Amino acid sequence: MEEKALVLCSGGVDSTTLLAMAVSRYGAKNVYALSISYGQRHNKEIESAKAVAAHYGVEQRFLDLGAIFADSDCSLLSHSSQDIPEESYADQLAESDGKPVSTYVPFRNGLFLSAAASMALSLGCGAIYYGAHHDDWAGNAYPDCSREFVDAMNRAIVEGTGGELHLCAPFVEMSKADIVARGIELGVPYELTWSCYEGGDYPCGACGTCIDRNRAFEANGMRDPLLDRLDAEWAAANAEGEE
Repeated sequence: MEEKALVLCSGGVDSTTLLAMAVSRYGAKNVYALSISYGQRHNKEIESAKAVAAHYGVEQRFLDLGAIFADSDCSLLSHSSQDIPEESYADQLAESDGKPVSTYVPFRNGLFLSAAASMALSLGCGAIYYGAHHDDWAGNAYPDCSREFVDAMNRAIVEGTGGELHLCAPFVEMSKADIVARGIELGVPYELTWSCYEGGDYPCGACGTCIDRNRAFEANGMRDPLLDRLDAEWAAANAEGEE
């Protein structure tokens, strides 16, 4: 029987690169993309996840876990009273006394992986792919992205499924720039992805994830393909309006 995998797919740079890797390894027919709504402001990422899944021809599943975070005031959530910080994660951590940043959603990734494990087993998968990377857990910005967290969750998943399922997090010691470099090799359609926490029509460029994303592409000697696509669409729309 052919191996199958489920990929947590947010529609961002990391999970899209991960999806490309899984498709390359297992084949599109043996890969599932799981996209989760949790009350985030930037729900636009779900639309990007749909575009990415369609690009790779994989079957996509959806979950809405927003009710679980209804009492959280995490700034990433649409009902929060806080603003999204407009500074790098390093600057945010310098002001937080080592606590997670305000965009840390309480144990979100633990919840996601638990839900994914149940779904993956039901779909006959042997692996869950999770895009945690070094830049997200460095300095404790997102503790549920760390190597220790990944190893602990893998042990729980292996034990809890009788060894039928395991967790793969190949980026956990990699930087976002390294991930983009790998994605370039794989021809990942980064123009379809979305990262900005504000979720507007155009990335804000100021939130932590926008800053990390822009730096990753710059480190690879290129401009973010998403910005190129949006600029081209804007120019085309203005040209039509002038006719």
